[in-house]
Amino acid sequence: MVNFADLKKNRNDSFTKLNDQLQKLNTTFNNDDGNFWKPDVDKAGNGFAILRFLPSPAGEDMPFIRIYDHGFQGPGGWYIENSLTTLGSDDPVSEYNTQLWNSGVESNKEIVRKQKRRLSYTSNVYIVSDPAHPENEGKVFLYKYGKKIFEKLNDLMNPKYPGEIAVNPFDLWEGANFQLKIRNYEGYRNYDKSEFAKPAPLLQSDDDMETVWKTQHSLKELVDPKNFKTYVELKAKLYKVLALDGSKYAPTGRAAEDDSSEMNFTPNFKERSAPQAEESSSPSQPTKFVADDDDDDMSFFKNLADD
Repeated sequence: MVNFADLKKNRNDSFTKLNDQLQKLNTTFNNDDGNFWKPDVDKAGNGFAILRFLPSPAGEDMPFIRIYDHGFQGPGGWYIENSLTTLGSDDPVSEYNTQLWNSGVESNKEIVRKQKRRLSYTSNVYIVSDPAHPENEGKVFLYKYGKKIFEKLNDLMNPKYPGEIAVNPFDLWEGANFQLKIRNYEGYRNYDKSEFAKPAPLLQSDDDMETVWKTQHSLKELVDPKNFKTYVELKAKLYKVLALDGSKYAPTGRAAEDDSSEMNFTPNFKERSAPQAEESSSPSQPTKFVADDDDDDMSFFKNLADD
């Protein structure tokens, strides 16, 4: 069990391990409860807060987790579910999207673009300043964010220009506060102006920082297989939402190379009789995915807000 003294002593090694993991990610949940923090914006779509990304919780290896999900609407309602590809397992939506994409029919590809998987990250953060909700200041929350903010974390750890020093943004002593600056750009939230301050300890005393560290929320819990629906359950939900019958569902479209041709598409799912959770001890190789969306400003959320 890692204690606070070990955390301080071994933070340089932790930085190296974290950076190695980031490089692997670069090459290759439901957040409605009160443990999650969400930034507020004004009527113009602008918002500001200062937060500090925290190190790995006690007993865990990484200061962030990555989750894939899907969110789209069909004749049978909304499909809003975490993807089993998060766990490295097969997922019915990704399988279906791959089949549609590989059909070569442009209208099928357009369907895929509307129901592609999305990528988000979650970390523990300490709220330094939250002008919209001062009651959050000095507290630890889970924070879900997307590609743009993750890139800023990665850039701080892997500077691109001479003279810049690599900084571990998750370090309590030598990390840096993150100034979250939100603006409305063409109807979507934009984080381009967000930036890190100069490196400095989060708080003045180790005792206070240890208290913060001990109040973090588990990240591994969010990606525990028990919190995901099984392959069979997700397939049933997909059938309902898209009105699939397993044999006659036929998104049709004219192939670009032949305006007279139409294609009837029959989904070909893997047969599953046992829950996915029971198979998680030896997950199969994940499907090859196409047309992923790994930003957190998805049109899906805009559509929900407009309904």
